Amino acid sequence: MIKNITNLGDTALYCDFGDEVNSEINSNVISVFNILKDEKIEGIVNLAPSYNKLIVSFDLDVINYQKVRDLIKNLEIKKKIEIENKTIEIPICLDNEFQLDLKRLEEITKMSTSEIYKIFFSKKYFCYMTGFIAGMPFMGDVDIRLQSKRLETPRIKVPKGSIGITEKFCNIYTFESPGGWNIIGNTPIEIFNKNKQNQPVLINPGNKVKFYEISKTEYDKY
Repeated sequence: MIKNITNLGDTALYCDFGDEVNSEINSNVISVFNILKDEKIEGIVNLAPSYNKLIVSFDLDVINYQKVRDLIKNLEIKKKIEIENKTIEIPICLDNEFQLDLKRLEEITKMSTSEIYKIFFSKKYFCYMTGFIAGMPFMGDVDIRLQSKRLETPRIKVPKGSIGITEKFCNIYTFESPGGWNIIGNTPIEIFNKNKQNQPVLINPGNKVKFYEISKTEYDKY
């Protein structure tokens, strides 16, 4: 499962699960993340999962690298946890004001608007990680026919709720933010709400997301 565990400075280490980015490897990352979180090991102060790595930060006054490393190796052997692989349905409005980069995608993909959206809506997207801004989900795997590079010049402000595509991933901007993803629509759903202390994030690593279209009238009712 874990390919390598490496020291990362004096107070952290990272678990390397491999070079590939796919749902199987990411599920292993999330499994170990959930195990360590549930164990509440004294001295471990932060856990940061990504596509295929897990950074574990610790308090050197309480525990050291070797002890953390040994704990992780033993946890991997003695315990496994299932990923909560639920599907979350997210509405998306395709009104012209939200299609910020549709023309660009049409030029890149050599496809029509209807073809682009037909492909986009045809599958479920696996949430690999959240980050960059609070609660922002990074989801894959976008159909190869829609994959495109970031904007050459990123926007200073991307509207909250924007759904963007870059390379094999799509995401949802949980706040207005700078960004260079290709924006194709917008959702009125609150993806991150800091006031919901028990569950501030709607989409978590391991979840799947299915998008469905709504009209501007429906969008405005949220």
